[in-house]
Amino acid sequence: MVKEELALEHSTIKETTADRWFNGMNYLVLTVFLLLVLYPLVYIVSASFSEPSAVLSGKVWLYPVNPTLEGYMAVFQHKLIWSSFRNSIFYTVAGMILNVAMTVAAAYPLSRKDLYGKNVVMFLFVFTTMFSGGLIPSYLLVKGLGMLNTVWAIILPGAMGVFHVIIARTYFKTTIPDELLEAAQLDGCNDFRFVLKIVIPLSGPIIAVIALYSAVGYWNQYFNALIYLKDQELFPLQLILRDILVQNEVDSSMLTDLKEEAKREGVRELLKYSLIVISSLPMLAVYPFVQKYFIQGVMIGSLKG
Repeated sequence: MVKEELALEHSTIKETTADRWFNGMNYLVLTVFLLLVLYPLVYIVSASFSEPSAVLSGKVWLYPVNPTLEGYMAVFQHKLIWSSFRNSIFYTVAGMILNVAMTVAAAYPLSRKDLYGKNVVMFLFVFTTMFSGGLIPSYLLVKGLGMLNTVWAIILPGAMGVFHVIIARTYFKTTIPDELLEAAQLDGCNDFRFVLKIVIPLSGPIIAVIALYSAVGYWNQYFNALIYLKDQELFPLQLILRDILVQNEVDSSMLTDLKEEAKREGVRELLKYSLIVISSLPMLAVYPFVQKYFIQGVMIGSLKG
């Protein structure tokens, strides 16, 4: 009996010819998709380190041509680049923390069976995803609350997303059993302590998902800053990068020197790639640390509504 079990452990299922062809085609298709996704990223990084004339003439294909830091130097020479970088970090961290706190505070009660009127509340949440007041009412609301030209105009309007509430509610319903709440209540644990001591520690994956979603949203936003902020000291990084790119665009009719025009055109192309790298690098650096929780949270949160 023991010999038979050992033989079964060491035995392997022999692949048929059809299986080998199928696996080979899968690897081929996945490799093609990988190259299609990877090449633009490699090209952007290579172009950002290449000479402006090489970028403009299309000489850059895979590796940097005549490597230079001219594009990055042009960006970091801007007087507001460091303050805007600091502002974006503050907006992202503060907004992410507030978003996670409000999402958990809204989603967990909606996942409880004993919450009276939860269907009505959920309907009101979902209703806002289909209908909104628009830009002008939003601006008047922010103005009426006295948040114009303050950090709160960037943080509070996006403090909670309905989509985050839906996936967090689904996660709590499928992961936190009612028996766990009943056992905690028998030990004298109230609802507030149950959330802090039990629900949150067991909800690492979904919290990582919400944190990443909200952090990317806050990091990439510039439109709210464009309409709500006037003080340049409060501008986020994305708005300053936009200004750098816009300031480098000039009317060709104002230029009489073709050489100067070509140089400006080359620097403008170089700036585009440098700005993409600078604005994307922080989020790309953070993602590998939360990838495991992100995938797990998305899969569990999407099991059922």
